[in-house]
Amino acid sequence: MQQSPESTQIPELKNVVSLALDEARRRGASQCEVDASLNRGLTATVRLGEVDTLEYHRDRGVSVTVYFGKRKGSASTADLSVQAVRDTVEKAATIARYTAEDDCAGLADPEDLARDIPDLELDHPWALTPEDAVALARACEAAGLTVDSKITNSEGATISSHRDVRVYGNSHGFLEGYASTSHGLSCVLLAQKGDEMQRDYWFSSVRDPSDLQDHEAVGRKAGERALARLGGRRISTRRAPVLFAAELARGLIGHLIGAIRGGAQYRKSSFLLGAAGQQVLPSFMQFDERPHIPKGIASSPFDDEGVATRDRSLVKDGVLQGYVLGSYSARKLGLKTTGNAGGIHNLIVSAPGKAMPFDALLKEMGSGLLVTELMGQGVNGVTGDYSRGASGFWVENGTIAHPVHEITIAGNLREMYRNIVAIGTDVDLRGAIRTGSVLISEMTIAGE
Repeated sequence: MQQSPESTQIPELKNVVSLALDEARRRGASQCEVDASLNRGLTATVRLGEVDTLEYHRDRGVSVTVYFGKRKGSASTADLSVQAVRDTVEKAATIARYTAEDDCAGLADPEDLARDIPDLELDHPWALTPEDAVALARACEAAGLTVDSKITNSEGATISSHRDVRVYGNSHGFLEGYASTSHGLSCVLLAQKGDEMQRDYWFSSVRDPSDLQDHEAVGRKAGERALARLGGRRISTRRAPVLFAAELARGLIGHLIGAIRGGAQYRKSSFLLGAAGQQVLPSFMQFDERPHIPKGIASSPFDDEGVATRDRSLVKDGVLQGYVLGSYSARKLGLKTTGNAGGIHNLIVSAPGKAMPFDALLKEMGSGLLVTELMGQGVNGVTGDYSRGASGFWVENGTIAHPVHEITIAGNLREMYRNIVAIGTDVDLRGAIRTGSVLISEMTIAGE
């Protein structure tokens, strides 16, 4: 793996973290944790062939949390000088004196911390110049605009490249860091026919720039998607099967993950409260967390508390195996951390024997709604009630019949998860949750 220039900053950031830990110890803190980072990035947006925005940023910062017994104080700064770091520790210590005691406060337990740090191939530098970025974005948009004469306008094509170096250390002796990159390309286009205008998009997001989808292909896909939405109509209110396209299914699964996070559980604000050991999905469904996938968007050798990330089965044969926990929420629940402080790491949704290509999903659905866009935030995490504006395509006899817009889909998430019929093999790898399209047997569709 090519060494990035930023990786040479890891020793410097380790020195900053060590300085803060030493200062906290000198001030009598019983525990301390420090997170230092250096981030830089380039983003270019072109609209109708002209440069709309060109941004370069370079940020750095250090965050300090100190514990005096069960009292906690935190402070941060963007200045990594010796005096600034010492002042930040002093501020955190001062804050801790005024906070209430919390029996669950404190660092992750020493035995849970990562000791062997695998190389997950997360750092792939891209020597992208502003001129190259503008040229790629311009070519991406141009390819989309030439798809059809009905593609009449654009909200722009954007290309971005970001690199981050992070070092985390605590007073249990943990001090590790790594560099990572993320690169993206997106395009948003508008199609028009008469007075009707529709917009749609496409994007690619990767760790390694060599894995980016071809820039012209991204533009063409955005144009084709916008074009396909012309002629949309409303449909009458009914109950019918609903197929969530893969890029939206990730969010659907995300609501389940939100409900089993430790915070939602100990606050008793979850529609899946105390659901560990219960059947929450059909017996053919499996959720497996794989934190160490090379180049994975959500891969990480350790979580935000330095806890080792490990493979785990979160849902087995439809039965929830446990929760998504950091050390604080784990203590609140009388459990052990699962290494998920900061989020989930490459959750793979699978359905052995019930996974099928997208076209086969349409045939399995027969007649129903294919959802390709969702609007609004009508999801109640406490009750599981789900109601969102939607658009997409009406399917008849396994074939897309016509676009649909100005409708609402509604149901309850517990029932929706139990009523999953099949999963697509069209797995979307662009996020922390890897899933194909999801077919639900029935939902309420509110239209005319």
